[in-house]
Amino acid sequence: MSSQKFVRPIFDNPFFNIEELPNDTIKRKPEPLIPANSDPNDTSLVISKDVDLDINKKTWLRIYIPRRIIANHDDDKLPVIFYYHGGGFVFFHANSYGWDLFCQGLAEKLGVMVIALEYRLAPENRLPAAYDDAIDGLNWIKSTQDEWIRNYSDLSNVYLFGSSSGGNMAYHAGLRVASSSYKELEPVKIKGLILHQPYFSGKNRTESEEKLKDDQLLPLHAIDKIFDLSLPKGTLDHDHEYSNPFLNGGSKHLDDMVTRGWGILVTGVSEDPLVDGARNFANFVEEKGIKTFKLFGDGYHVVELFEPSMAAVLFDATRDFISATKN
Repeated sequence: MSSQKFVRPIFDNPFFNIEELPNDTIKRKPEPLIPANSDPNDTSLVISKDVDLDINKKTWLRIYIPRRIIANHDDDKLPVIFYYHGGGFVFFHANSYGWDLFCQGLAEKLGVMVIALEYRLAPENRLPAAYDDAIDGLNWIKSTQDEWIRNYSDLSNVYLFGSSSGGNMAYHAGLRVASSSYKELEPVKIKGLILHQPYFSGKNRTESEEKLKDDQLLPLHAIDKIFDLSLPKGTLDHDHEYSNPFLNGGSKHLDDMVTRGWGILVTGVSEDPLVDGARNFANFVEEKGIKTFKLFGDGYHVVELFEPSMAAVLFDATRDFISATKN
């Protein structure tokens, strides 16, 4: 492992001092939100649009496609990445500046359609609300007559991709879909999961959590606080199935992932308190028989959000993963 040290970004970190308010809510500071860009005359490399998912839940989807697909009247259908943003289940949105830029990069560099989910946040809507929203999104692409989905998406090659807490969401949404008891999503076919520095933790501390307990970006007290705010009411500790994937030997639906032939790409970085959890998880699912791909290098938690140039290695690994697992 490299000894290179990364300087954390200087910004108003919402995870340091989370202010709880009455009625099971928290204080969230305003942040820049980016509108979708579907202007045919714009020069951007990616175009996007927003569509409603469930107006009662205030959930929606932002769809990204490379502009060249429309400009060149390309008939090739694009693999689909269903994307879940990070933020500890309690902060940020699908149209937050950093996540929007990240999704544009995915669409442009990989030549895929990206569908980013605006899901309900905790503590107002505790888990499993976000997982439910993820399944709603998959059901939407199954049945929608949306023009972009019909014309440009290859629904036989769909991937669930999440960053940080979004990685946790991708995993749990995947477990539900893989379950033999879950209704078929045809024509949607999931080919794999991409867990980008996934947000897993439990009662027993990993070495990286202890070593980096005072991390400037994601200190241990913040990891704990976020799970306090997002796990179901009455949860006694963080050894819960939503936070600790190793609990009781892991989900029985991991066997269903093996049966379906899915792959899993797990990533982690050296200066992330969650890195040992990610590495342990990758080894765990590999031992279960799942085709497992690993990307572990240097950096801090979600470094790609603050230093977009660092995303190149992740994008390359994701492209290789899709190539290895698609039809």
